[in-house]
Amino acid sequence: MKPMLKTSVLIAGGGPVGLTLALELQLHGVKTILIEKNPTTTRHPKMDITNGRSMELLRRLGIAEQLRARAVPSNHPMSVVWSAALGKHELARFDYPSADKTRQNALNQNDGTDTREPYMRISQAEAEPVLKEALEKRIGGENVRFGWALQGFAQDADGVIATIRSSENAETETVRARYLAGCDGAASLTRKKLGIALDNIPFMEIMRQTGSVWNNLAYLAQTFARGEKPPDGRVYMIHFTSKERRLFEIFGIAWHISFPKNGATIISQNDRDSWTIHLPLALGDNPETINPKARLFETLGREIDCDILFADVWEPRLAVAQRYGEGRVWLAGDAAHQYIPTGGYGMNTGIADAVDLGWKLAALVKGWGGEALLSSYEAERRAVGFRNRDAAARHMRVRLQIARAAADDIFDEGARGKEAREDLGRFILELGNLENEAYGVEHGYRYDGSPIICAEGGAPPVLRWGGYCPGTWPGARVPSVFLGDGRAIYDVLDARGFTLLRFADLDVSAFEDAARMRGVPLGVVDIRDGHARGLYERDLVLVRCDHHVGWRGAGVPADVLGVMDRVRGGRCRDRHLFHG
Repeated sequence: MKPMLKTSVLIAGGGPVGLTLALELQLHGVKTILIEKNPTTTRHPKMDITNGRSMELLRRLGIAEQLRARAVPSNHPMSVVWSAALGKHELARFDYPSADKTRQNALNQNDGTDTREPYMRISQAEAEPVLKEALEKRIGGENVRFGWALQGFAQDADGVIATIRSSENAETETVRARYLAGCDGAASLTRKKLGIALDNIPFMEIMRQTGSVWNNLAYLAQTFARGEKPPDGRVYMIHFTSKERRLFEIFGIAWHISFPKNGATIISQNDRDSWTIHLPLALGDNPETINPKARLFETLGREIDCDILFADVWEPRLAVAQRYGEGRVWLAGDAAHQYIPTGGYGMNTGIADAVDLGWKLAALVKGWGGEALLSSYEAERRAVGFRNRDAAARHMRVRLQIARAAADDIFDEGARGKEAREDLGRFILELGNLENEAYGVEHGYRYDGSPIICAEGGAPPVLRWGGYCPGTWPGARVPSVFLGDGRAIYDVLDARGFTLLRFADLDVSAFEDAARMRGVPLGVVDIRDGHARGLYERDLVLVRCDHHVGWRGAGVPADVLGVMDRVRGGRCRDRHLFHG
């Protein structure tokens, strides 16, 4: 019998969230074992954009440039097109600058509204191998076990004992860890073993919310009158390659092409020869009897030269776990929340989960973190989970509104069709494209109510979905700004501990003494830059390693030790067992 494996953290799940969590723990020097039930990284495209907030976090981990090397070229724009049919009758479009242009705009404007890194377009099938290779180099391939699944676990006051099983030969091993992180997806065994239920919004509820009762009844009546069936919430995805790039780029390089009448969306995976199409299934559709190529041609309204790589059905969910963990076992990513892809919040929310959970587990393992850290993880990330769920639902309702407004006349080649297309195009533009412009959702969230944030009196700034107003209200992500000497303020922040930004000549030795007394890693960075001081709003700003404000003030507080105890989570847990 093999001896029991020992580690500080066992991660179940080797998707982007689990891999990011492992890289975060490695950054802090914490011993980690990651297991993934599948023998390889995913071969199927899933997410296709990594937003700016995720990219700043991945930059912290030293992985951003490797990912960009595999991504869609950074000089390609990100355009969203609505079209009556493939290759003709553009209805409306929303054009966004390329990642390169976005980066330059952020430098030129330098007003704190942009992220340190621009977005990146990359398929999960391309991103996962990059993350896995980086992790194997940093912690050793023997600690990155693909083809091993979590079978069960039991926890006690000091840690977790887990059983893992090889999918190749059914061999089992036992792992003793101080903590278990369940990054094992929507069907999470970790979540089920903890007995945690999901708060879910059914798709039919989203349909109901799209209009009044009478509008919904009228829509159903019209659908059945045309001999059609309404969508039931399931989506059929077809991944295909084609050499007919000009057909898909007749309106220029397009990231998304959406067809309002049939509800389908084509997503370019690489701006070259790979696409996916997502189309709603109707009541009674049996995906097992669907011929993918025939359904693709039917949806596009024409035949094309293509090869089908993969086809499957998936069911959109809008769910958030009722708890994010307990004791020594915690959830992140799809194990904790699932979203409709509108807005791209699934993996992006999971990456921020991983960083938040990762630095807190590291603080506990290293001995300077207090007991409130794990409860703060749930307080911070679950609130974001609900906010992002609401945003994804809102974006889906907009898409349903457009689908319902699309009349058969848009296909007419005469004057009637021209008028119908113009009317629909105006309607789409009036609704806008918050789905790809909700920067307040992406990087303007704030950890209000967190037990490790030093709250202030008074009313906090209002959070908006459609924009981010830079500031340093406690719990907020700090603004990204370039200093007069050319440095980016994000590049002077400590990736492993706290940074005290000092914008005036103040004696902060009390902070340094308190940090030493509690063993908290703290760096003091002097900044004398009026523009940055204006955005940061106070002379002293204490920034966590994940870029969020823990405390701020006009001067050194009377109870510096109390501030330090609050931001590190209060009373320490044990220092024994297998220190990372």
